[in-house]
Amino acid sequence: MRAVHTVRAIERNPVADTTTRPLRVAVIGAGPAGIYAADMLTKSEPVKSGELEVSIDLFDRYPTPFGLIRYGVAPDHPRIKGIITALRSILGRGDIRFFGNVEFGRDLTLADFGAHYDAVIFATGAVYDAPLNIPGNDLEGVHGAAEFVAWYDGHPDFPRTWPLEAKEVAVIGNGNVALDVARVLSKHADDMLVTEIPGNVYQGLKASPVTDVHIFGRRGPAQVKFTPLELRELAKSRDVDIVVYDEDFRYDEGSEQAIAENNQIKVMVKTLEKWRADDSPKTASRRLHLHFLQSPREVLGENGKVTGLRMERTRLNGDGSVSGTGELVDHPVQAVYHAVGYLGSRLPELPFDDGRGVIPNVEGRVLTEDGTVLHGLYATGWIKRGPVGLIGATKSDALETVTHLLEDRPVLPGATRPEPESVNEVLEARGVEYTTWQGWLALDEYEQGLGQSSHDVEGNPRERVKVVEREEMVSVSREGVAEPVSSPV
Repeated sequence: MRAVHTVRAIERNPVADTTTRPLRVAVIGAGPAGIYAADMLTKSEPVKSGELEVSIDLFDRYPTPFGLIRYGVAPDHPRIKGIITALRSILGRGDIRFFGNVEFGRDLTLADFGAHYDAVIFATGAVYDAPLNIPGNDLEGVHGAAEFVAWYDGHPDFPRTWPLEAKEVAVIGNGNVALDVARVLSKHADDMLVTEIPGNVYQGLKASPVTDVHIFGRRGPAQVKFTPLELRELAKSRDVDIVVYDEDFRYDEGSEQAIAENNQIKVMVKTLEKWRADDSPKTASRRLHLHFLQSPREVLGENGKVTGLRMERTRLNGDGSVSGTGELVDHPVQAVYHAVGYLGSRLPELPFDDGRGVIPNVEGRVLTEDGTVLHGLYATGWIKRGPVGLIGATKSDALETVTHLLEDRPVLPGATRPEPESVNEVLEARGVEYTTWQGWLALDEYEQGLGQSSHDVEGNPRERVKVVEREEMVSVSREGVAEPVSSPV
């Protein structure tokens, strides 16, 4: 059942007077959604025409910007990581201030933002796993994909170790996150040294005894949610064979239509069929199995630990959907990773839809439980619409939200302390060790220095090594350090 929580009243001036001062806007969340929203505000027509000035502050609970691009994208995806270059150019202009290591609801409350800003945009994303609601989901060896991603991406709020003890592993899901998890699990650790993975991640992957990784999707090859790039990259892993199964390749009328009408699906099916036709000997030390038309029914276990995964065969219904056949298949595995979606997290004092994991809103305008618009509060990105869509959707999302914010200027409640320096004063008075854009540049240089101190298997210096510990990130960002604290590989 969905639950929505009400918002405490905020004392503010009746209406923001932006004729004599800039419009003050805070953006909570410095990932792509938040940065794009801030950027679009600066480039909006009222600003370009000189009708309006804006003053924007970007906040994040991490000491670094870029959100899930830094902590949710596999490190061996340099093309996707390249999005940081675009985001960096936005923040590097200097017209958007960055405050890192500042947590909403703890360091600054909703009332604080109401005092210092005319409008607040929430862009906090979704970083936790949607649950796997089948028997056995509480066994030792069942993991959410998001937690594993956070580990191998060096997220400061997650453990530094990971239980990589299974020889046979199942990954449930047919999206890009499932492919990332399966690829990282099956890839040899030495081949990850060309990336920015921290030393603890390399050591963990190096010790893994894995031989077989199985990816399961409940629908057919024409219904996968991968992107062609992600799928093709599976075949680039050294000493890893791709294994597919003839019985999983079924196409109904809906599948044929999707292949004919969608070039992306056509490319992916062609790739899968190429692997299916490959009858060359499988001699690699590791195998990555792709299974379709199987839906999870139970995680099997003994003595509290995973011993297998029970799947039900499914059949296509003619329109691309599937139904269960009743035929059960047990796969021996010692670990199960579920990549069945993300959920957003509730923010203090804000309304929240627990069922969908979003802030209730209409086109970005935040709503109360009874559907009333809360003037001055907005949402964008996954916390607005749920964890679907890529960068293109994030940009259109931000544009919609920013458009409504600008339309609402006549009714925006006004900040009582709109001076930009007043926020710094509050944070400093409360002893918050916030980081800045200049601090990120220092940390960026420091991580590159760690890379120069480390080498890949061919002896080449690495581009960078990511710092994991929050304290070290904050120290480097705020003060700089003479010698590296991290231990590069």
